Amino acid sequence: MHIDKEIDTRGLNCPLPILKAKKALTDMQSGQVLKVVSTDPGSTRDFLAFAKQTGNELLEQQTAGSDFIHFLKRR
Repeated sequence: MHIDKEIDTRGLNCPLPILKAKKALTDMQSGQVLKVVSTDPGSTRDFLAFAKQTGNELLEQQTAGSDFIHFLKRR
């Protein structure tokens, strides 16, 4: 998967990973992919809701150790 932008939100709790992702997406073109790395276990649920509310596509979610990784495609 081609990643256009990556943000690291490790150590931040809800709602900060979502807010940082929202800000990053505003600077991106339609169709570009944002990778968000978080350590907040609630981020999996939060990004599902965020994608539904904003119309951005949640392509994939992964867990790697204590990291939760989210891939969002800009609408």
